[in-house]
Amino acid sequence: MVKQFEWYPAEDQKRQVRTKKAKAPKLRSGIEAGAVLVLLSGRFRGKRVVFLKQLESGLLLVTGPHKVNGVPLKRVNQVYTITTSTKVNIKGADVSKVTDKTFTRSKVEKKSDAAKFFAEGAKKKEVSKERLALQASVDKAILGNIKASKTPLLKEYLHARFSLTKHDKPHAMKF
Repeated sequence: MVKQFEWYPAEDQKRQVRTKKAKAPKLRSGIEAGAVLVLLSGRFRGKRVVFLKQLESGLLLVTGPHKVNGVPLKRVNQVYTITTSTKVNIKGADVSKVTDKTFTRSKVEKKSDAAKFFAEGAKKKEVSKERLALQASVDKAILGNIKASKTPLLKEYLHARFSLTKHDKPHAMKF
């Protein structure tokens, strides 16, 4: 039996909607500063990169270094990486200035007229001088540590692309 109320309020009371704030995901075990990761998707898939830090958004900050394998400072979702057991010393690489804002694009005004659009042609994207300086400083520190490393052929390992052949069993591999 359902209880019948004798009265109801004349006006509805508005309740505040509960919202959950998105929190940055936890860092997967095995991923620590200096760990070598293999990228699984995107333009640089198959490339081995060095993990530097986790950004506020939860994305991972990685670098090639650019001089070794062409991968610049880049944000990557940890879901699209394989962690390897190889470690690189990142002492001396200052990545405290790098935030998610470093990677946001500046707003560009929309072209309303088609004639204007085709008259200009395609503009080549240029990397800002600050970004180039940041890349150079991080690469310099990491390259020095790679050369001083006791791990044989570490530079060649980072340069080589990861790939699987017909009879490879990735579930049985130890990365």
